[in-house]
Amino acid sequence: MPFSDFFENLTILDYIASIVDILVVWYFIYKLFMIIRGTKAVQLINGIFIILILRALADIFGLLTMGWLMEQVITWGFLAIIIIFQPEIRRALEQLGRGRIFTRTRQKEAEKQEQIVNALVKASEYMAKRRIGALISIAQETGMNDYIETGIPLNAEITSELLINTFIPNTPLHDGAVIIQGDEVKAAACYLPLSESPFISKELGTRHRAALGISEVTDSITIVISEETGGISLTKNGELHHDLSLEKLRDMLTAQLVKEEEPPATKTFLNKWVKKNGKFLG
Repeated sequence: MPFSDFFENLTILDYIASIVDILVVWYFIYKLFMIIRGTKAVQLINGIFIILILRALADIFGLLTMGWLMEQVITWGFLAIIIIFQPEIRRALEQLGRGRIFTRTRQKEAEKQEQIVNALVKASEYMAKRRIGALISIAQETGMNDYIETGIPLNAEITSELLINTFIPNTPLHDGAVIIQGDEVKAAACYLPLSESPFISKELGTRHRAALGISEVTDSITIVISEETGGISLTKNGELHHDLSLEKLRDMLTAQLVKEEEPPATKTFLNKWVKKNGKFLG
């Protein structure tokens, strides 16, 4: 049957089914890549692509020995993959059985955000007790590249130890602000715009004015540790929350940075269903 006749015989339902089929396959491929991202399986995929490229080059240039070797690798490679990655495959099947394989990415993101909050709170506690002045700005939706470029690039993992060492007095990076973007400390010793609001208390110094200033022009969240009193403050949307306790700081950071996992639609439906009297409560 000619190729053109094939499409003529397709109905609208066939087209819709084909589109859904492609979308489902792409969704599974996307989820697979999100699951293996950051694991050693990424190197395996890179190796598979290299083998396929070598196999294609061997066919193009007539390299019989190379083609035979790549053919053997491809033939027996799948068995080797199953043996080498047995723990990962078992873990993925367990998650599939628990219905968690599609929520793992979101859970990992939430865990990473909680780790960032823990690092910020731990660093704030250490510096507040020792009255080490600090200014930490956490970028949100509004870009802060203009301010990041004024500092020293770090592009480092967010840890409490790094934040503490950055603000130790008389060190090269202690003067200025640390800017966090995503899950990285992007830069230190950055310059932030000072607020010109006349309502700022005279007791507040340059760090607090800078924290308020950046909150007035961006949607960032900024933590300030007072060098004079050791008090912890936080600014957001032009508002200054002064002398926070560690518990209050954690609550505010969690509310702003940690995205709660949305329950599946089926779970939401079942939670609303109350067996008493057979009534459904919306």
